[in-house]
Amino acid sequence: MTPKKELLFVALGGSGEIGMNVNLYGTAGKWLMVDCGVTFADPAYPGIDVMLPDVQFIEERAEQLLGIVITHGHEDHIGALPYLAADLGVPIYATPFTAGLIRGKLDEEGISDRVKLKIIQMGGSIKVGPFGVRYVPMAHSIPESNALVIETPHGRIFHSGDWKLDPQPMVATPATPEELTAIGDEGILALVCDSTNVFNTEASGSEADVRKGLFEQVASAQGRVMVTSFASNAARLHTLGEVARETNRKVCVAGRSLDRILKVAKATGYLKDFPQTVDYDTAMRLPRNEILIIATGGQGEPRAALARVANREHQIGLDAGDRVIFSSKQIPGNEVAIGRIQNQLAAAGIEMITERQAHVHVSGHPGRPELAQLYKWLRPEVLMPVHGEMRHLMEHARYGLSQGISQAIVQTNGDIVRLAPGNPTKVGKATVGRLALDGDVILPADGTTINERRKLAAFGHMSVAVAVDRRGQLIGEPQIRVQGVPVEEDREPFLEEAVDAAAEAVASKGRERGKLPEAIRLAVRRVATRWTGKKPVVDVLIIPA
Repeated sequence: MTPKKELLFVALGGSGEIGMNVNLYGTAGKWLMVDCGVTFADPAYPGIDVMLPDVQFIEERAEQLLGIVITHGHEDHIGALPYLAADLGVPIYATPFTAGLIRGKLDEEGISDRVKLKIIQMGGSIKVGPFGVRYVPMAHSIPESNALVIETPHGRIFHSGDWKLDPQPMVATPATPEELTAIGDEGILALVCDSTNVFNTEASGSEADVRKGLFEQVASAQGRVMVTSFASNAARLHTLGEVARETNRKVCVAGRSLDRILKVAKATGYLKDFPQTVDYDTAMRLPRNEILIIATGGQGEPRAALARVANREHQIGLDAGDRVIFSSKQIPGNEVAIGRIQNQLAAAGIEMITERQAHVHVSGHPGRPELAQLYKWLRPEVLMPVHGEMRHLMEHARYGLSQGISQAIVQTNGDIVRLAPGNPTKVGKATVGRLALDGDVILPADGTTINERRKLAAFGHMSVAVAVDRRGQLIGEPQIRVQGVPVEEDREPFLEEAVDAAAEAVASKGRERGKLPEAIRLAVRRVATRWTGKKPVVDVLIIPA
């Protein structure tokens, strides 16, 4: 799969799912990567918080890869870089704020000296082999979100990144309609476009509109107020800083990722007017109606600040009469985790406000009116939806065709699409998948370790130790330990029967050392199945005397 005189596109993540965005463009024997993000694990992966894309396809062609161009600093676009970039061995190109976030991640992993990070100024451009890349600022919920105009020998791509139309953005200045129209005048072969909110019939709205709703909810609160939002939503941080000032409340920030965003934003010229923050002790000493706490954890993350506050495990405390504002939208799949925290807060008498009760959040992704407007400005020949589940991609393609775009192609992770010459066509399949970040180790998401862990979580575990002499006769009594097998108050009689089953297996197969472990395993598991209906994982240790 070496690209020849053609323009190829491959998504290794982010197409057919929301998150973990990794896109490749190929031409003239070379590849260019756009973004390299993570997604968050679901309960099907016990003990796993973060999932990485499997980039085996491009690792096998690393000598053809020229660089990684980053659109913006959200985790689903940069989160995999600390784990994958060093092995890919190519420069990373990012604007100053995004580069600051990436640098912090590389420093934490101790690989800053192994990865070249090249800073490109906003509105700048680069030439990388047969690719020319121009950064186009777009409104989003984080500073320096960019679309990319990618020049190739076979046509010009507009890669939208994450975006929306915001007439009153709180941070940075997006491209104007005139500037986007001028890009369209140059001719766009394909629009590779964000599909997240394609089902929304209304525009996402301006960050300025949220300010009024947040002000009303904070101003009317009698006690402490905690607002939780995405840490990377610097526009929301700016809004909350102004709301705190207008309501005469001091600001306390709870969460490492919030500290990091504030630090990088201020270092790169953003959030300069954000109020001076107070520490946890000061926040707790202040009168309850004089503090506004901004916290991480609005998606139910168990180790984030909000969860720890709800569990009474944090230095910050909330009590009856205090208010928590969820200034974010639930990511699909997080409903149970968020609901668990909200129930804990409700039990403590804490009032909660979500976007259902008040206008305290706007999305950073485009609804249908915004998509239609971008089509009119750019006038692409082809629409290729990305950044969405299959239902989003299919609907986006239908909507684009209904708005006058002549061609649309729906692809998913691994599809190799030839965009030019000729009509867009799927020409092959790349290896794709997910990797699990398990502590400090990267594992196949559905490999042996995770499958074993699923079995342990589902069925429990038993360990059996037996001592046998040279004649294969049992010495003493088998020792059995049980974890997670549902016997509870019946544990003692259950263990007695399991011990008897192990002893009978030794008596039957003791002279056949090669068959003995399996005979014991099956005998003990049969007892467990008879008692519980479960088939636990059973490990057997034979101790020769």
